[in-house]
Amino acid sequence: MALAVVAKTGVEFDVANRVFFRLYQASNLMHKQGTRYVGPFGATTQQWAVLGALARPLVRDDGMMVKDLMEFLDVSRQNLTAVLDRLEGRGWIRRVKDKDDGRSRLVRLTGEGNKIWTRMQEPIEAFYSAALSTFSHDDQVLLYRLLDRLKTTLSQV
Repeated sequence: MALAVVAKTGVEFDVANRVFFRLYQASNLMHKQGTRYVGPFGATTQQWAVLGALARPLVRDDGMMVKDLMEFLDVSRQNLTAVLDRLEGRGWIRRVKDKDDGRSRLVRLTGEGNKIWTRMQEPIEAFYSAALSTFSHDDQVLLYRLLDRLKTTLSQV
């Protein structure tokens, strides 16, 4: 009886190990290949993620507090600060004091940042199209839902 449990656990572990290894590989490939599409702008996928977060209609005008941006992107302050420094140095974003709380900083796209983000849309769409070319619309929705469920579960581990 104990042997059957060990064998089942071993198989379950093997599948879980493969799932997480594939996620690791997919993440690395997403950064590597995605950078090829936004590289001509001098951008990385991390910078692309920040620009995209700041370009969303709900925050485009007012910006986001640094802590909210960290939470949205699920990154550390140290990692985000380095990306923000590079983006600010290029004139694509600016950090300003929050008018309601002078201790907090808001991050906003600049006019130049908005222009770059708009120009990046075509290559980003081409990347999405190429990367998801073997997935039907239903496959993409299912993958999104499964990854969203995994993200929720991981945040509770």
